[in-house]
Amino acid sequence: MALSSDTAPRSTVVALVGADSDELLTGLADVPALVALSLREAQPAVAAHLVASVSTPYVVHDADPLEHVAAAWVELYEQRSTLGSLELEVDALLTLFSSGEAVMPDYYVVAGPEAIEGTWRHWWLGALAHHAPSRVLPVEASGAALRARLRSLPASRPWPEPATWLPRVQFDIPDRVGLHDQPGAA
Repeated sequence: MALSSDTAPRSTVVALVGADSDELLTGLADVPALVALSLREAQPAVAAHLVASVSTPYVVHDADPLEHVAAAWVELYEQRSTLGSLELEVDALLTLFSSGEAVMPDYYVVAGPEAIEGTWRHWWLGALAHHAPSRVLPVEASGAALRARLRSLPASRPWPEPATWLPRVQFDIPDRVGLHDQPGAA
């Protein structure tokens, strides 16, 4: 079920990750100009199709297209992965992106980042945020905080094309990613 350019999302797409999203998504049911979808259990192509079918200005969902890449990255740095797993997940995801069977969200909203354990926190707020810092936004895991964050999404450059950075994500090392961009960093 590939998406053509005329079936690409017309809405600003926000992926809600981190804390349990069910309650947070339910709390958005009465927000005008926004559709909240629980798509965590959906296949990527089904989720992409549903997101593309929304015609409101914003769609918030909990189906992370980077989920398998993220898990493989975390396993790599926790020394629990099989050699080549991350590369296979990246290749599979890039195929889904190129066929339109997966959609990169415009924003990732990371709910409850203080409760996210070690390497996962480094994925969300380090490795992923490094590629588009204003597109990965931490927020307290509460309905009020989420609503406030959604009302003030920053305008910023879009995500770089995933094919330009995902193949090198294994070099985004926890506690070090982004340091080379800092003045005086070694």
